[in-house]
Amino acid sequence: MLRSEKQRSQLLLRASKHGPERVVSLAQKAVVGEPDPAFEDGDGGYADWVIVVIHGLREYLDHTYRRLLDVLHEMHGIVAQLDLAVAELPDFTTVCTRKQDLEMRIWRILSRLSAEVHDLGDVQAIDATGMDRIAASQHYAKRTNYTFEAVKTTLLSDCKTGAILDIHCSMKQPHDSKIGWQMVKRNLDKLNILTADKGYDWWLLRQRLRAEGVKPVIKYREFGWHGIANNLLQDDTIYHQRSNAESTFFALRRKYGEIVRARTWFGQFRELVLKCAVRNIELSVSHPRP
Repeated sequence: MLRSEKQRSQLLLRASKHGPERVVSLAQKAVVGEPDPAFEDGDGGYADWVIVVIHGLREYLDHTYRRLLDVLHEMHGIVAQLDLAVAELPDFTTVCTRKQDLEMRIWRILSRLSAEVHDLGDVQAIDATGMDRIAASQHYAKRTNYTFEAVKTTLLSDCKTGAILDIHCSMKQPHDSKIGWQMVKRNLDKLNILTADKGYDWWLLRQRLRAEGVKPVIKYREFGWHGIANNLLQDDTIYHQRSNAESTFFALRRKYGEIVRARTWFGQFRELVLKCAVRNIELSVSHPRP
């Protein structure tokens, strides 16, 4: 069940006191180079970081584009954080169109920066699930080769803070172990102990992790006594922290919707990456560093 309007308003009130500076700062850093002015007449238009912030607010509030801009017209404090006047807010069609123009790199950097504001623990977890896509008509499905009902989504998360360190999306069904190494090697500087279920049981993954100084706590598939014996030697206290990854998936679905609404595959990937970044920022505002 999604958050009620009252709950979202209460959370937004808290965020309006502590969060806008952080969101704006991260969005400006995600855009390579010196941030452009928020708005310039003529061809300049709205800066990329402004569009990123507005989309973050939309994901957080779970509003349509039109409804979001109506709400922003009443939130003068947050609009001021964007270095805009209320009369200078973009039209909702502009916000929608500009999202597709922004490179995936910007959303990836935003997600990475949002994870870096957390003090990570010693144990990280990796897990995968399928995020449902919005239902499409048969005509649309045939015209666009819309064949997969879910986006395979793999998250690398911190078990102490719940922060999402990385995300991998696929329209196919690649093996978990291969995705695991692809994500791990991008985040070796953040890992100490990696825990995962039997889907990531691959000897080469364990070997590579140990070579990089990361302790693998990954369940073995029990094809014989060798697998059973190795599982008995596992540290269950560490392994059971893997459930934090499942809790993260549950939180994403409950707070930001169970369905990916973008029509295109690249739009769906952007939407999922943005959900993770907003989740990290919300956690950092709710549980600030001491």
